[in-house]
Amino acid sequence: MIQKVLIANRGEIALRVICACKDMGIKTVAVYSEADRYSLHVRFADEAVCIGPAKSALSYLNIPSVISAAEITNVDAIHPGYGFLSENSDFAEVCKASGLKFIGPEPDVTRSMGLKQIAREKMKAHGVPILPGSEGVIESPEHALAIAAEIGYPVILKASAGGGGRGMRIVRTPEELPGLLAQAQHEAQGAFSNGDMYCEKFIEKPRHIEFQVIADEHGNVEVLGERECSIQRRHQKLIEEAPSSAVSPALRKKTAAALKKALSAIGYTNAGTVEFLMDETGSLYFIEVNARIQVEHPVTELVTGIDLVKAQIRVAQGEKLSDILGGPIEIRGHALECRINAEHPVTFTPSPGRIQALNLPGGIGVRVDTAAYNDGVIPPYYDSLVAKLITHGRDRAESVARMQRALDMFVIEGIHTSISLHQEILADPEFQSASIDTHFITRFLERRKAAAAAR
Repeated sequence: MIQKVLIANRGEIALRVICACKDMGIKTVAVYSEADRYSLHVRFADEAVCIGPAKSALSYLNIPSVISAAEITNVDAIHPGYGFLSENSDFAEVCKASGLKFIGPEPDVTRSMGLKQIAREKMKAHGVPILPGSEGVIESPEHALAIAAEIGYPVILKASAGGGGRGMRIVRTPEELPGLLAQAQHEAQGAFSNGDMYCEKFIEKPRHIEFQVIADEHGNVEVLGERECSIQRRHQKLIEEAPSSAVSPALRKKTAAALKKALSAIGYTNAGTVEFLMDETGSLYFIEVNARIQVEHPVTELVTGIDLVKAQIRVAQGEKLSDILGGPIEIRGHALECRINAEHPVTFTPSPGRIQALNLPGGIGVRVDTAAYNDGVIPPYYDSLVAKLITHGRDRAESVARMQRALDMFVIEGIHTSISLHQEILADPEFQSASIDTHFITRFLERRKAAAAAR
């Protein structure tokens, strides 16, 4: 059994893991940079170790420093959270070699799922639908032109090792393909030290749907429903909800069956998210696997009643899903999450600084995951996430109403935040009717600009 866990992360996800460990009677060790010396995850962990200066490359991404902290505090396991080292297969390998349980998938699985083209091929081989595209990485501009001609324009170029929208280009004509391919390869090489690209058919108005999975170390896989993640700006999610209003019970069941078969075959273990695009006809197409806990995992927790972080730890202890989940999974009600970021709600410029006043909303059906506190500092070095505001209701309408009430009562002074942006989005007729896709924000901002000009 795991007795002590080091959390190789910071902020709200580090606190989230600490909460799960406290519930289970497990001791925790926080690691922190010099910029996070007064952070709440440092305060509430049983032990804390400074692992370097503010820059993440010298602290949270510094594998030797993290492993050294684990060794001097005599932990059994490491939880990587999300971001930073969470999908770094080399880090998982070092943990294993050091006798530390990595709370996540095995290194070889993380490595293969991190290369999107390989992940596509593995999913296709086990019956998961994928978008028409290249069978392997693009070998030359001529190869890319031949692929695009076969599947038809528009197409999208993607970095095989990519994420976050980097190394992606939409191509609508043969004439622009060579130039855009060169740009994408250069960007991917700079961002991921890997310039390999692949090509897919581009869906004009897709919905972004992801399925939460959990797998034990005995070959059992469970799918805990889906999340709608179509409200995003520059490929960064702003609002997530579960379940998706676009996924029917029949489609949910069919997709879950395919994912169970595929993930069991590749030996996937622990938590993960399988992401899909849904086209205008309602068909789902696999795009990638995120081999870690997701930022938006709370909406799944609220509609299933499953504590996903505790489930991750129990899987790492060797327990079976039948004992962890306690029976069939039922989706109850509807949940919504708004990511409250430290940025200007109109210009989207970052807004780090000191919080001068803070009031967290409460009441039935409201949850706030945050590491923010009054007089606390949001540093400029990391992700701009300040808090995750999550609501749960009997249906989507009640969940939205509770979110509107919670946003009205959420006060953060001293920095700019995205609270007012979320208030505007939730009041938007398209959002209210769930007529959304990944281009929603573009249309929303155009309507906002037109309304401002008319005043």
